[in-house]
Amino acid sequence: MVRAILHVDMDAFYVSVELVRRPELRGQPVVVGGTGRRGVVAAASYEARSYGVFSAMSSSRARQLCPHAVFLAGDHRHYADVSARVMAIFNDVTPLVEPISLDEAFLDVTGARRLHGDAGAIARMIRRRVWETERLTCSVGIAPTKFLAKLATEEAKPKASRTGPIFGPGVHEVVPGDELAFLHPLPVTALWGVGAATHAKLSSLGVQTVADLAALPLVTLTTALGRASGTHLHALAQAIDDREVEPDRETKSISHEETFAHDLSDRSTIDVELVRQADAVAQRLRNQGLAARTATIKVRFGDFTTITRRSTGERPFTTADELLGLARGLMATIDPGQGIRLLGVGVAGLMPDPGEQLSMDTLFSADGPDSDSDVKRAAAADVVDDVRAKFGDGAIGRASATVDGSLRTVRRGAQQWGPDDERAE
Repeated sequence: MVRAILHVDMDAFYVSVELVRRPELRGQPVVVGGTGRRGVVAAASYEARSYGVFSAMSSSRARQLCPHAVFLAGDHRHYADVSARVMAIFNDVTPLVEPISLDEAFLDVTGARRLHGDAGAIARMIRRRVWETERLTCSVGIAPTKFLAKLATEEAKPKASRTGPIFGPGVHEVVPGDELAFLHPLPVTALWGVGAATHAKLSSLGVQTVADLAALPLVTLTTALGRASGTHLHALAQAIDDREVEPDRETKSISHEETFAHDLSDRSTIDVELVRQADAVAQRLRNQGLAARTATIKVRFGDFTTITRRSTGERPFTTADELLGLARGLMATIDPGQGIRLLGVGVAGLMPDPGEQLSMDTLFSADGPDSDSDVKRAAAADVVDDVRAKFGDGAIGRASATVDGSLRTVRRGAQQWGPDDERAE
């Protein structure tokens, strides 16, 4: 049976979600992301895109291109809530759903066709349900393979204009047998893995389209690009992609990073940020029932030079104390004198938590807690998790994470697109 893969991509997701909350902004150029001078664009409305504004662009550059745009600070938590409801719609159709990000997913609907109709009918049903429940639009690509489905989505999406989106078909299907007819006229940059450096090498071989690439012998590609890259691109140019939709992809890392309104060079100030981020990452680790072996830090200096450091502990850990100890050791090897623009803390080497956290009853039992410090840390973390679950993340935190008497907590997704105006002063 020929596979039927859907790639669903929400249209200008963050902006569209904001317009549901702020319908008075419809028809205006709207930009969502970090609104401060160091912010970056997370998403732009189709009106803003017509001025050349696009995601990952600096917010300052976006203001230059479209001075009259409305800039909104990103609200990652709200977008995650909406995304969860959209993904639930996908899972109602098929259990084979592979989320790629908050606004994008692959669906294998091969086995769902008997119940819901052909792939085109399923795609139209998904678009209708997303609109009816969330008042959001999405575009769907259909093909026998994942990478062709993703390319097909581009043919379905709206186009930018000063007066708003020019809606495309919404659904575009590459039917079995037409894969090469669809693929070969496309520019070679449409293929996964063709970045600037690879494109330059391919251009020197006279390759501009996927058809040009497909005509090259495999040995020519592997000689020019290396065995792995050459073999990968040769297969894609023949429309070969055997990857399955993976609904249960394992979490490989957890991290949080923040860009600061002003470069940090004082170690005590930097340590406050390490404390905040280690606490937040460790809590996410425990919430997912995981333990980590490796701690990582990421540092970006004022000149945009970026370095990462990692350290592996003697045994798996789950608490902020253990993560913070490793992170502080890594930070001690870095000179912050030139000023740190961005700092991130993360964990890797994840596995199911091998231990069992103690309850509040155990911690405060008549016999008292175990004298072992690891048990005490685990018990304390368990209590903190209970308090935060009941009263919110800001209910309890480390004294060393307070600034001017106020506890600064980390909200997941905060600072993802840089500091906002109020923190950039």
